Amino acid sequence: MRIGKVSHSAPSDSEKPGDEIVGNNTYHPGTTDIEYDELHVPCPPHTTERKLITRIDWQLIPFLCILYLLAFLDRVNIANARSFHLVEDLHLKDNEYNTALTMFFVPYIIAEIPSNIFLKRFSPRVWLPTCMLGFGIASVGQGLVQNYSGLLATRFFLGLFESGMFPGCFYLISMWYKRNESQKRYSLFFSSTSLAGAFGGLLASAIGKMEGVRGYNGWRWIFILEGCLTCVVAIIFYFIFPSFPEEAKWLTEEERAYIKARLQADQGHNAAERKITLRDVATVMKDHRVWLGGFMYFGLIVPAYGYAYFAPTIISTYHYDPIQTQLHSVPPWVASFGFSLLTAALSDWVRHRAAFALVPLGLGIAAFSTLLKIHNNTPVQYAMLCLVTMSTYSVLPITVCWFSMNLGGHHRRAIGTAWQIGFGNIGGIIATFAFLSKDAPNFSNGYSICLGFTCLSGLASALYLVSIYVENQKRKKAVRDVGLSDYEKTELGDLNPEFRYMY
Repeated sequence: MRIGKVSHSAPSDSEKPGDEIVGNNTYHPGTTDIEYDELHVPCPPHTTERKLITRIDWQLIPFLCILYLLAFLDRVNIANARSFHLVEDLHLKDNEYNTALTMFFVPYIIAEIPSNIFLKRFSPRVWLPTCMLGFGIASVGQGLVQNYSGLLATRFFLGLFESGMFPGCFYLISMWYKRNESQKRYSLFFSSTSLAGAFGGLLASAIGKMEGVRGYNGWRWIFILEGCLTCVVAIIFYFIFPSFPEEAKWLTEEERAYIKARLQADQGHNAAERKITLRDVATVMKDHRVWLGGFMYFGLIVPAYGYAYFAPTIISTYHYDPIQTQLHSVPPWVASFGFSLLTAALSDWVRHRAAFALVPLGLGIAAFSTLLKIHNNTPVQYAMLCLVTMSTYSVLPITVCWFSMNLGGHHRRAIGTAWQIGFGNIGGIIATFAFLSKDAPNFSNGYSICLGFTCLSGLASALYLVSIYVENQKRKKAVRDVGLSDYEKTELGDLNPEFRYMY
């Protein structure tokens, strides 16, 4: 990070060159040594940008990682439970297990945008722990069901309460960090899914040994214990969970003003104080780039959930017993965790998203192509599963970050992010029927479906890149100052002619 020192009095806004004035920011820290960040926004005199961002990291990212780790764990632990006689105990027939997986996505998709609206209205500190407590209780309920209908009901409520987790957390991160700072934080947060997968496999291998305790099979204890853990953490989060910068009591007034000014300089005015209306939703959905963002995510969700829900099923065809199956499900998740963080660090370092959203998809395409051809070489098949997770779970956070940070303002970002996640998760419904028991052990249909949707994501990302490049070139040639008021710039968000999209 480039920091410049100035030992004379701070220039007033009227004395700065036109391109250095930060909106209507009038914060000046005095006449002592002043540090300016790379956007020429003056830091408070008692701290530096690096120190303040480090404080924000510790106040924000660990909580979001824990929240989403538990959310994803409660979402996909049904795959681990299946290895411990869930299907037999509930007398599930034909594709009833797949239908139960699908039931999760019905409310999950519908409630995405309303959840982000409630998030903004009630604040993250209230809304997200409330949802967390809800899906924790639903997870415990899964361990107590006695029939197929009960499983469907608990999966429905699990999807309803989890609907706001992913878009809400991404939206909250985008309200704290500049665009070139965000990818490492997004990927670290999203990598909690990989940790949840690995953690879930290890937990299931241990909890599965509780077979017969209090008359319950191991699969029930997986749901009950992991759900109880979520409920306990949710109650604690009511007292310590972070919120928007404007509501952060652990920041001084000077620090809040600085955070607001640096984001304003990087992204424009955000309209944090204005409520979102139905007209805002309609306006955002008229933007073709918003639709492309949805397809970018949609294409990746099919292989992502295809693996998350069916990894134990696929790995069991390599002739492992239930405990060995759970243990062998861990390394692919660990590989995806390391690769995702490496990709994110490189993306932030070069300040570029497009290549890191497109190039790793080649790994997934190669892996699925190989799995379609090779059916009797376990080491190669297992290695390809590692490539699938590395590709899919490294590109997903980059795709969402790239799209989200190119949406300016609170209302456009809240609606656009929720739309991308909500529409994209329709792919989860497709994924639940991609790997059917009748297709075992080769699962050619499932691999073909995942291959096709990976290519779809790549095509949508390429079109999105072309669209924002063309738009940036148009704005570059146009008159920069068209006399818009601060209110008009706030309402336009990234449609403001002065906004530049990030590649």
